[in-house]
Amino acid sequence: MATSYLSPGVYVEEVDRGTKPLEMAGTSTVAFIGESAVGPVNQPTFVSNWSQFTKAFGDFSNSQYLAHAVYAFFNNGGGRAYILNVGVPEDETKKVGAYLGADNGPGERTGLKAFEDVEDINIVVAPGQTHPAIQDAVLSHCENMRYRFAILDAPEVIEKGGVDKIPKPRDSKYGAYYFPWIEVYDPFKGNIYMPPSGAMSGVYARVDGERGVHKAPANEIVRGALGLRYNITKGEQDILNPKGINVIRSFTNRGIRVWGARTISSDASWRYINVRRLFNMVEQSIENGTQWVVFEPNDEKLWKRVTRDISAFLMRLWRQGALFGSAPEQAFYVKCDSETNPPEVIDAGQLIVEIGMAPVKPAEFVIFRIGQMPTGGDVAE
Repeated sequence: MATSYLSPGVYVEEVDRGTKPLEMAGTSTVAFIGESAVGPVNQPTFVSNWSQFTKAFGDFSNSQYLAHAVYAFFNNGGGRAYILNVGVPEDETKKVGAYLGADNGPGERTGLKAFEDVEDINIVVAPGQTHPAIQDAVLSHCENMRYRFAILDAPEVIEKGGVDKIPKPRDSKYGAYYFPWIEVYDPFKGNIYMPPSGAMSGVYARVDGERGVHKAPANEIVRGALGLRYNITKGEQDILNPKGINVIRSFTNRGIRVWGARTISSDASWRYINVRRLFNMVEQSIENGTQWVVFEPNDEKLWKRVTRDISAFLMRLWRQGALFGSAPEQAFYVKCDSETNPPEVIDAGQLIVEIGMAPVKPAEFVIFRIGQMPTGGDVAE
């Protein structure tokens, strides 16, 4: 007992033996980096609607891609965004160095580096920026920050040679790549083509809110899309899908829909967007929700409390349909005991918890096997 009792009497104490529920981390806050002729430069600015954006950064006439991307984000269901304006470069050859930025310390970072000061970002978008160096920097930023995911745009125009000539970003399990550009209405220019990343970030947010981050952001209507720069056939998508190029297609009577859900990773374990983003959310939630464990006595009591809290969190995910299996033991496990924490680990001041999850994966290929039934006889089993 930490309390000293010096005189006779009745003493009442509060004892903390309850669970410490883990809260699910956010999944749909988007960071936009782009160019605008007005508004603050290299200052991440939070906006929660289109009016707030226009008040700070102007409308469609003040930027080439940024305003349309943010409008499409909110139009498709997005609700939280940080805007980083790198300004309009005087020399196009210097554009890449505006985007990559510099680390001059807290509050003085520029470009993508400025997003390192903002903790609650989940998705990073550089609308319309197809330069390999910029896309590589966005992917590296998401990989280094661990809990972020990049949405990248394919070039607007296909070079001569067909869809098989579409350049693909480098291999990464922290990004997805979309093609083609979508046709939208611009009040100053009429119908124009815009990169799909802004609309896609809104689709991600919409699906997260309606179904959960475990649902693949595909087979979803793209709101505001009037047409497509290219109408891709099934045969052409047969070439693109295995490469991790997600196609947006127009279907008769079904509208313009996202028809791909792959990352740009060659690792089959991280093939699907929803799997990567589910793990991002779980890992961040566990990190945030177990900070109380630091400096606690590293013994069996602590191991049991940690196991209980994490198991309760994963149980909620399983009940929501985020994990595969007809029973919890098929969906996940949590191991924190003397086997994962032998004396040498404890002496090093470490607590090791082993967690396994079976994420649900999208039904990407739906196959119906149909055959003829025999006539005049029993149906074969």
